[in-house]
Amino acid sequence: EIATAYHEAGHAVMVLYLGRPIQRVSVLVNHQREGFCQLKKGTFRPSPDILETEVLILLGGLVAEGQQMGRFCPSGASQDLLGVRSLTRLRAGSDRQIARLERRMLAKAEHILGQSDVWPAVQAIAEELLRNTTISGRAARHLFEETRSRAGKDR
Repeated sequence: EIATAYHEAGHAVMVLYLGRPIQRVSVLVNHQREGFCQLKKGTFRPSPDILETEVLILLGGLVAEGQQMGRFCPSGASQDLLGVRSLTRLRAGSDRQIARLERRMLAKAEHILGQSDVWPAVQAIAEELLRNTTISGRAARHLFEETRSRAGKDR
Protein backbone atom coordinates (compact mmCIF):
# COMPACT_ATOMS: atom_id res chain seq x y z
CA GLU A 1 0.00 0.00 0.00
CA ILE A 2 1.26 3.47 -0.91
CA ALA A 3 0.50 5.04 2.48
CA THR A 4 2.49 2.36 4.33
CA ALA A 5 5.42 2.68 1.93
CA TYR A 6 5.59 6.44 2.52
CA HIS A 7 5.14 5.95 6.26
CA GLU A 8 8.09 3.56 6.52
CA ALA A 9 10.16 5.64 4.06
CA GLY A 10 9.56 8.66 6.30
CA HIS A 11 10.94 6.80 9.31
CA ALA A 12 13.93 5.62 7.26
CA VAL A 13 14.79 9.04 5.89
CA MET A 14 14.48 10.65 9.31
CA VAL A 15 16.77 7.99 10.78
CA LEU A 16 19.35 8.56 8.03
CA TYR A 17 19.01 12.35 8.19
CA LEU A 18 19.75 12.20 11.92
CA GLY A 19 22.86 10.08 11.32
CA ARG A 20 21.60 6.74 12.62
CA PRO A 21 22.16 3.43 10.78
CA ILE A 22 19.33 1.24 9.43
CA GLN A 23 19.26 -2.56 9.26
CA ARG A 24 16.25 -2.82 6.92
CA VAL A 25 12.94 -1.24 5.96
CA SER A 26 9.86 -3.25 5.06
CA VAL A 27 6.19 -2.97 4.20
CA LEU A 28 5.53 -6.67 4.84
CA VAL A 29 2.31 -6.96 6.81
CA ASN A 30 2.09 -9.27 9.81
CA HIS A 31 -0.30 -9.59 12.75
CA GLN A 32 1.53 -6.86 14.71
CA ARG A 33 2.14 -4.14 12.13
CA GLU A 34 1.89 -3.01 8.52
CA GLY A 35 5.61 -2.37 8.10
CA PHE A 36 8.77 -1.49 9.99
CA CYS A 37 12.03 0.41 9.92
CA GLN A 38 14.61 -1.56 11.89
CA LEU A 39 17.54 0.42 13.23
CA LYS A 40 20.97 -1.15 13.18
CA LYS A 41 22.66 -1.99 16.45
CA GLY A 42 26.14 -0.70 17.01
CA THR A 43 27.98 2.56 17.05
CA PHE A 44 26.74 5.76 15.50
CA ARG A 45 27.25 9.46 15.91
CA PRO A 46 25.91 10.40 19.35
CA SER A 47 22.94 12.74 19.32
CA PRO A 48 23.09 15.98 21.29
CA ASP A 49 19.46 15.34 22.32
CA ILE A 50 18.54 11.64 22.22
CA LEU A 51 14.93 12.24 23.28
CA GLU A 52 14.36 14.72 20.43
CA THR A 53 16.02 12.32 17.98
CA GLU A 54 13.72 9.48 19.02
CA VAL A 55 10.61 11.68 18.80
CA LEU A 56 11.59 12.92 15.32
CA ILE A 57 12.13 9.34 14.13
CA LEU A 58 8.71 8.33 15.46
CA LEU A 59 7.06 11.34 13.79
CA GLY A 60 8.86 10.81 10.46
CA GLY A 61 6.44 8.10 9.37
CA LEU A 62 3.20 9.95 9.90
CA VAL A 63 4.66 13.20 8.52
CA ALA A 64 5.72 11.52 5.26
CA GLU A 65 2.44 9.64 4.96
CA GLY A 66 0.53 12.87 5.58
CA GLN A 67 2.57 14.83 3.04
CA GLN A 68 2.01 12.22 0.34
CA MET A 69 -1.57 11.18 1.06
CA GLY A 70 -2.96 14.47 2.40
CA ARG A 71 -3.49 12.88 5.82
CA PHE A 72 -2.10 10.05 7.91
CA CYS A 73 -3.99 7.07 9.32
CA PRO A 74 -4.23 7.54 13.12
CA SER A 75 -4.70 3.81 13.77
CA GLY A 76 -1.67 2.94 11.63
CA ALA A 77 0.43 5.49 13.51
CA SER A 78 -0.98 4.68 16.96
CA GLN A 79 2.20 2.98 18.22
CA ASP A 80 4.32 5.89 16.98
CA LEU A 81 2.00 8.40 18.68
CA LEU A 82 2.06 6.45 21.95
CA GLY A 83 5.86 6.44 21.79
CA VAL A 84 5.95 10.18 21.15
CA ARG A 85 3.64 10.81 24.12
CA SER A 86 5.67 8.64 26.49
CA LEU A 87 8.87 10.46 25.49
CA THR A 88 7.43 13.98 25.63
CA ARG A 89 6.06 13.24 29.11
CA LEU A 90 9.66 12.71 30.22
CA ARG A 91 10.62 16.20 29.06
CA ALA A 92 7.54 18.35 29.79
CA GLY A 93 5.62 18.71 33.03
CA SER A 94 2.07 19.80 32.31
CA ASP A 95 -0.32 18.66 29.59
CA ARG A 96 0.01 22.12 28.03
CA GLN A 97 3.80 21.83 27.94
CA ILE A 98 3.54 18.33 26.46
CA ALA A 99 1.17 19.56 23.71
CA ARG A 100 3.46 22.51 22.93
CA LEU A 101 6.54 20.25 22.75
CA GLU A 102 4.72 17.79 20.48
CA ARG A 103 3.62 20.62 18.13
CA ARG A 104 7.21 21.91 18.02
CA MET A 105 8.58 18.43 17.26
CA LEU A 106 5.92 17.85 14.58
CA ALA A 107 6.82 21.18 12.93
CA LYS A 108 10.50 20.23 13.03
CA ALA A 109 9.80 16.80 11.47
CA GLU A 110 7.70 18.46 8.74
CA HIS A 111 10.50 20.95 8.08
CA ILE A 112 13.17 18.25 7.82
CA LEU A 113 11.22 15.95 5.48
CA GLY A 114 9.86 18.86 3.46
CA GLN A 115 13.30 20.11 2.41
CA SER A 116 13.88 20.02 -1.34
CA ASP A 117 16.91 17.74 -0.95
CA VAL A 118 15.22 15.39 1.56
CA TRP A 119 11.70 14.76 0.21
CA PRO A 120 13.02 13.08 -2.98
CA ALA A 121 14.74 10.50 -0.75
CA VAL A 122 11.38 9.69 0.88
CA GLN A 123 9.85 9.25 -2.58
CA ALA A 124 12.73 7.06 -3.81
CA ILE A 125 12.66 4.77 -0.77
CA ALA A 126 8.84 4.50 -0.89
CA GLU A 127 8.97 3.58 -4.59
CA GLU A 128 11.61 0.93 -3.87
CA LEU A 129 9.47 -0.49 -1.04
CA LEU A 130 6.47 -0.69 -3.38
CA ARG A 131 8.61 -2.67 -5.85
CA ASN A 132 10.41 -4.97 -3.39
CA THR A 133 8.51 -4.84 -0.02
CA THR A 134 11.81 -4.99 1.91
CA ILE A 135 15.08 -3.17 1.33
CA SER A 136 18.36 -3.31 3.19
CA GLY A 137 19.67 -0.45 5.24
CA ARG A 138 22.51 -0.18 2.77
CA ALA A 139 20.06 0.23 -0.14
CA ALA A 140 18.08 2.82 1.84
CA ARG A 141 21.25 4.78 2.63
CA HIS A 142 22.31 4.62 -1.04
CA LEU A 143 18.94 6.00 -2.20
CA PHE A 144 19.06 8.68 0.52
CA GLU A 145 22.55 9.85 -0.43
CA GLU A 146 21.96 9.59 -4.18
CA THR A 147 18.73 11.60 -4.20
CA ARG A 148 20.08 14.24 -1.82
CA SER A 149 23.19 14.60 -3.97
CA ARG A 150 21.10 14.90 -7.15
CA ALA A 151 18.75 17.43 -5.51
CA GLY A 152 21.75 19.48 -4.36
CA LYS A 153 23.06 19.66 -7.94
CA ASP A 154 19.67 20.77 -9.27
CA ARG A 155 19.64 23.90 -7.13
